[in-house]
Amino acid sequence: MINNLQATTVLSNGIKMPWFGIGVFKVEEGPELVNAVKFAIKNGYRSIDTAAIYENEEGVGQAIREGIKEAGISREDLFVTSKVWNADLGYESTLAAYETSLTKLGLDYLDLYLIHWPVAGKYKEAWRALETLYKEGKVKAIGVSNFQIHHLEDVMKDAEIKPMVNQVEYHPRLTQKELQAFCQQHGIQLEAWSPLMQGQLLDNPVLQEIANKYNKSIAQVILRWDLQKGVVTIPKSTKEHRIIENSTVFDFELTKEEMVQIDGLNENHRVGPDPDNFDF
Repeated sequence: MINNLQATTVLSNGIKMPWFGIGVFKVEEGPELVNAVKFAIKNGYRSIDTAAIYENEEGVGQAIREGIKEAGISREDLFVTSKVWNADLGYESTLAAYETSLTKLGLDYLDLYLIHWPVAGKYKEAWRALETLYKEGKVKAIGVSNFQIHHLEDVMKDAEIKPMVNQVEYHPRLTQKELQAFCQQHGIQLEAWSPLMQGQLLDNPVLQEIANKYNKSIAQVILRWDLQKGVVTIPKSTKEHRIIENSTVFDFELTKEEMVQIDGLNENHRVGPDPDNFDF
């Protein structure tokens, strides 16, 4: 059982990645962003997920510097992820994008760097750049985001290094069972973005019944389900009480029957773009 906020999974290259973190999608630069990341660090979070397209890497970097100082921890205690955006996919452009992200964050390295979307004809050259960054020791782990099975197969066909992480939309209405099985088979850690389906599941009667049993919120039940499915999860929030609530999922465990009940909510329904039909 994953039983604390600093618990980690071990990636295929031996790097430890926290099971739980905070995402900052659509959180604009400014005090709200800085405070949210600092709240998370203060309350025990050790994983922070951003991306070039979020346009908030500078604020995240500021929050990391201030947060680790206030918490009395070191940079090495954190696991920081960013992603290369579609417009920068390509070998040289991906290398340049990495350096830009690093500069904005004010960091010497990233723990994880991802290709944000599988843009046809571009992601393989970008992957070659990620391999270079990894081999040069500039990033601890490399992976992809929003890749379907056929994208992963295409990358791995020519790759020297397999992706270590695949971050995808994942929640009870989109369980991606086949994709998760494929990732497990190939040693790729699945990670969930939008685990709470942007709030669309927070009045579901099945989830409410389970939540009532444990005296938890529906959000906490979903996040616990993620962890018991072996999926790293990074819910977004800017409110300290919600950041704390989201992380209070280590003092209960869902039964096998409840896990099956939640799995049964799947409708293959996305709130984000379809990776195969995304207008880039």
